Amino acid sequence: MTWVTRGAMVAGLAFLYAPILVLIGYSFNASPLVTVWGGFSTQWYGALLADAPLLASAWVSLKVAILTSLIATVLGTLAALVLERQRRFRGRALFTGLVLGPMVMPEVMIGLSLLLMFIGIGLDRSLLTIVIAHATFCTGFVAVVVAARLRGLDRSLEEAAADLGAPPMRVLTTITLPLLAPAIVAGALLAFTLSLDDLVIASFVSGPGSTTLPMRLYSRVRLGVNPEINAASTLLVGLVSLAVLGATWLTGRRHEA
Repeated sequence: MTWVTRGAMVAGLAFLYAPILVLIGYSFNASPLVTVWGGFSTQWYGALLADAPLLASAWVSLKVAILTSLIATVLGTLAALVLERQRRFRGRALFTGLVLGPMVMPEVMIGLSLLLMFIGIGLDRSLLTIVIAHATFCTGFVAVVVAARLRGLDRSLEEAAADLGAPPMRVLTTITLPLLAPAIVAGALLAFTLSLDDLVIASFVSGPGSTTLPMRLYSRVRLGVNPEINAASTLLVGLVSLAVLGATWLTGRRHEA
């Protein structure tokens, strides 16, 4: 690696992560002015506990993320099994596009199209519509993670179980799914992270009483940044980072095994 490559890498990492580090640092600022350092303090984290609207939004985001990860994990795992184990069937290209399409579509397009669909079928915007919208675009990410593991799976174990008389469902539940467990958990954590972090799609499909934490933070930032927002953002960054690191660790552990 040349010094030019190293310099470019350092500059790129600094561009991406320096603002986040500054935000984390100023979340411990004792001064109410975000641009003036007034000493180290954790008072703004304590202030979060007394902020009822922010806590309510955090609870909404947590419920949406958990439900989304459960639904997306089930659908994504089933989609991966179909794509990898049923290589040839009519409509495979269309099915692949439907599963993976939301991964490359602009979030504005996804949010607007789902909003129009909900209006067309007469479904009021609520927590349910956010979960449906998030599961729609998270399913593809889970399918990609699980499909990657399926491609490297030793099929001789499944074939041996089938030769010994195990029916297909028994092979799936006792052999295939346990071997896929790390990838499934990694996909679930990834879906949880994407749902927890989403702002654009939730802004289209949310209704009264279903304001997520990113939406609440964005609405407050428009009126001015304060250290309490920095503290809430730091906690959100920490939770998302833990989920991503957990997914990475599980995937790497399975590859090493």
